[in-house]
Amino acid sequence: MKNNSPFPNLLFYVLFLVSFNSFAQQERPNIIFILTDDQRWDALGFSGNDLIQTPEMDRLAAEGIYFKNAFVTTPICAASRASVLTGLYERTHGYTFGQELQEGYAQNSYPAQLKKLGYETGFFGKFGVNYPGFSTLFDVGDSYDRDVKYPDRRGYFYKTINGDSVHLTKYTSYQAQEFIKNQSADKPFMLSLSFSAPHAHDPAADQYFWSSDVADLYENVKFPKPLLAKDKYFDEQPEYVKTGENRTRWYWRYDTPEKYQQSMKGYYRMISEVDLEIGKIRKTLAEKGMDNNTVIIFMGDNGYFQGERQLAGKWLMYDNSLRVPMIIYDPRNPGHREITDFALNIDIAPTVLEFANGVLPEQYQGISLADYVVGENPAIERNEFVAEHLWKVKIIAASEGVRTKEWKYFRYQDDLGHEELYNLKKDPLEKNNLAGKKGYENKLIEMREIFNNTVKWLEAGED
Repeated sequence: MKNNSPFPNLLFYVLFLVSFNSFAQQERPNIIFILTDDQRWDALGFSGNDLIQTPEMDRLAAEGIYFKNAFVTTPICAASRASVLTGLYERTHGYTFGQELQEGYAQNSYPAQLKKLGYETGFFGKFGVNYPGFSTLFDVGDSYDRDVKYPDRRGYFYKTINGDSVHLTKYTSYQAQEFIKNQSADKPFMLSLSFSAPHAHDPAADQYFWSSDVADLYENVKFPKPLLAKDKYFDEQPEYVKTGENRTRWYWRYDTPEKYQQSMKGYYRMISEVDLEIGKIRKTLAEKGMDNNTVIIFMGDNGYFQGERQLAGKWLMYDNSLRVPMIIYDPRNPGHREITDFALNIDIAPTVLEFANGVLPEQYQGISLADYVVGENPAIERNEFVAEHLWKVKIIAASEGVRTKEWKYFRYQDDLGHEELYNLKKDPLEKNNLAGKKGYENKLIEMREIFNNTVKWLEAGED
């Protein structure tokens, strides 16, 4: 007898939806993006650093894609983070301290795009970008940073878990773990974590603060002196650098051997604490059964001077400021690769979007790095990138330049007569400024032209 009941069809439809949702979650991975604050490229065991203890970061690198030549296009947190969000150079998005991110750029940002794709989006930690619509970008979000009203350890220890004051690193990790525990397999998630560590707490006499979990690390380590620490490398700087914020913070952190050792230990402990929490987050993923379908992307927001040239901080166009760690781990495509192609902070947004099977906005200036996990080389033809720090402030001279694989050129915007040119192949530490030297006139002209032509392209992106 013919069954005219609608329920078998309804049952089939329900089963189809359940299967579709599970299939969609498998096809579209969960994504976690981890950003650290002021972690330079070599503050990572996998980079060849034998002193630092970063087993979890090293494991991500050993099991995934490690980018040996990762850089930020602007070496300061505000503009770099805006570039991470939007896939654009600072010259295009126009954001730095004292600004507000334009709405059009925010709507093309990776969290806005992933919300449209049906992802559950979360953010915890230092957002670092002034955008009034923060809450519209994330389904769950909490933006906070060091509390500068406290000139001591309280700047890092003002958040609580179950009534106990904890370091911000532990607090951000706790929020991440709770977010993951509340996720369903029916819907993929995109979680952005932005640790305040290892950024120094600027108002404090003791610049670096950490939890008891890592207090014993590096206790008996004696850190080697910084490279390029001789007076000559400082004396070669223009006067506005020698009297600027890079020098001021050198006095805060490195001007005596004792202060240098204390600062290095603190900086390394804070990175090791982030590493410890990454392990807890990955454990939570495994307990939730989501570890095999969660892509993890890791990078630092800018580089860092640690006494080189008798300077501290970032902001300048040397590789100390620009070079960062970057790792992509995709458990669906296991296998380790070490990539020498240029990878940039502006590549994060397109990479996240491609992992989510989204369509990249044509305005993006970055390149998706996602296909490195399947053996391709999407950034292999990138031969140069612009580096720029355009914030107009008296204590830090605005600067701009271009880096190729073998050469670097830069200048200061308010002193165009001071130019620097380095042959990175022969001089990777950027010791010998060739600008104005006999035999390099044509190379200087060539690098100027490369910079000017690239800037024209970037400024055209503003239209």
